[in-house]
Amino acid sequence: MERKPVLVIMAAGMGSRFGGLKQITPVDHNGHIIMDYSLYDARKAGFEKVIFVIKKEIEDDFKASIGDRMSRFFDVEYVFQDINDLPDGFSVPEGRVKPWGTGHAVASCRNVIDAPFAVINADDFYGRSAFAMIYEFLSEGDEPGRYAMVGFRLKNTLTENGSVARGQCFVEDGLLTGVVERTEIYPYGEDARYKDSEGNMVEISGNTVVSMNFWGFSSDMAKTLWERFPAYLSEGMKNNPVKFEYYLPSVVNDQIGDGTCSVKVLTCEDDWHGVTYTDDLPNVVSAIEDMKKNGKYPDLLWDEP
Repeated sequence: MERKPVLVIMAAGMGSRFGGLKQITPVDHNGHIIMDYSLYDARKAGFEKVIFVIKKEIEDDFKASIGDRMSRFFDVEYVFQDINDLPDGFSVPEGRVKPWGTGHAVASCRNVIDAPFAVINADDFYGRSAFAMIYEFLSEGDEPGRYAMVGFRLKNTLTENGSVARGQCFVEDGLLTGVVERTEIYPYGEDARYKDSEGNMVEISGNTVVSMNFWGFSSDMAKTLWERFPAYLSEGMKNNPVKFEYYLPSVVNDQIGDGTCSVKVLTCEDDWHGVTYTDDLPNVVSAIEDMKKNGKYPDLLWDEP
């Protein structure tokens, strides 16, 4: 019997980014944070189990702010992303305090995942249709290497308050052929411009599909990430031991290249919302308020007393 899809939320970086979970900024007048909306949309789509990837140090704060509340609506499991969780023969280099990245976050789940799973960032607002699309895809089977990615239109992911970094997706016949990270992307009319490796500004269509780290994977992916980690670690330890990160899209790119996976691109036409800059917060709050007025969300998401 196929197991029901599971949702993995990468939240290990939250404490460091926000100075402690108690400072996480609410996005509505009821005190909900962005993750409340992701979980609400996920539950509506059919997800019944959620795995939170967190740091051990923020466990109590995390449970108090969201984890304990969610245990009424989901089967909740916690996985701790630990900087010392390394393959045999490796150790943490001197001066390293940074986590090992998104690939390591998902690899941390290798002993608890036994079903196809979706992966999202904790602090991105993806919208209802994104969760519905990924859940439907994951429900159709768990063949090894059968992946999907929810892609967003670049123009729907920009901010007027500065630059962003996005993974530009290359798609053929509905399948991903590669992701290239573009940094310093700025709005440019209906389109955008990014800074290339030589410092030149390059125009890019606003309709370009970009990755916002919303993936769907077969159940074997967490173990695959662990198995491929040593090769990346060896290279990273040589070149940048203190700051090197193991990124999910890098491994997906490699698998596409060596033919061990196929990635269906599920293009979402909704706006993505996130707080890249402090000045982005009012726009997110306003967008959520509009969605409530239009009946997309109830005022109280979880029937809280």
